[in-house]
Amino acid sequence: MAPRFILLVICSAAFVIAIIPLTSSSIGRGQHQNMQVLKPNLSDSGVGLSASSRYEGSSSFVHVRYHMGPVLSSPIVLYLIWYGKWNPKHQSTIRSFLLSISDESSHSPSVYSWWATTVALYTDQTNSNVTTSITIGREVSDAECSVSKSLTRLSMQQVIANSISFKHLPVNNRNGVYLILTAPDITVQDFCRAVCGFHFFTFPSIVGNTLPYAWVGNSGKQCPETCAYPFAVPAYMTGATKEMEPPNGDAGVDGMISVIGHELAELASNPLMNAWYAGDDPTAPTEIGDLCEGVYGTGGGGGYTGQVSSDEEGRRYNLIGKNGKKFLVQWIWSPVLKACSGPNATDRDN
Repeated sequence: MAPRFILLVICSAAFVIAIIPLTSSSIGRGQHQNMQVLKPNLSDSGVGLSASSRYEGSSSFVHVRYHMGPVLSSPIVLYLIWYGKWNPKHQSTIRSFLLSISDESSHSPSVYSWWATTVALYTDQTNSNVTTSITIGREVSDAECSVSKSLTRLSMQQVIANSISFKHLPVNNRNGVYLILTAPDITVQDFCRAVCGFHFFTFPSIVGNTLPYAWVGNSGKQCPETCAYPFAVPAYMTGATKEMEPPNGDAGVDGMISVIGHELAELASNPLMNAWYAGDDPTAPTEIGDLCEGVYGTGGGGGYTGQVSSDEEGRRYNLIGKNGKKFLVQWIWSPVLKACSGPNATDRDN
């Protein structure tokens, strides 16, 4: 059975969201209750919803509720912190994915439609949807590792503080999101053992402001079989499951992209840990990415990624971004369908 991931919260002086590998095929827990009806603010430009079997994991036992907190409805400005030494080609691939989220012109199945038909359907108290506008505001390189080559969850916030105090990045309290991307040789507390990425918000005592941020690590050297699945598989699965060819030729980077999508989706819908999540305990929420971990296409679930396309070189993908760039990104829980959903590259042939 393929490893899947669920969301955990680590409680201490500070708590953070982590992605931890499990082998369970269960996708949710809790009692069935009535869900708030959402009205998506989408045009009829091909980004639609249907009763198709493309939507997997439908369950009356999964109840994602709104807890009255904000969502990111204003256009998001991303501030990228490249921590450690990065290959410019790999940076370009990640940057292309981030810019593709708002690119309505991309060919179907597009990264834009993946976000617009799932994440953007979540609303706040004013019935404002999560934005579909994501831009990159500024980028900084911390190649010399100003904090350490071994980061903890708290020292991760010091990385952001340094980038701001050195005047490389502005303080954007209105719509800024700070994304820390660590290079393959950077170790992070619980990385590979229990964490592939997380999102939270900064503490004023460290950064001086409360700012939403996320971290994702490049697992290419440290644990591709854990955090870059399905481009690498654990040893116990060898023979039963064949690893997929990454769409951009690098398991660590292509694996990061799916985790980045997962974390940004959850951050946008639950930035302060009091908006959209399942479960009754706010210190241990299950968010909209966790419910669909490991599902990439039709038939996904129970250890099977689902049907995805392959290019002429055998590289696997389910989304297309700017300039025809291809990506393999997990599906997201839809508040309208109450199931995992996402554009599927094989839909073009249906």
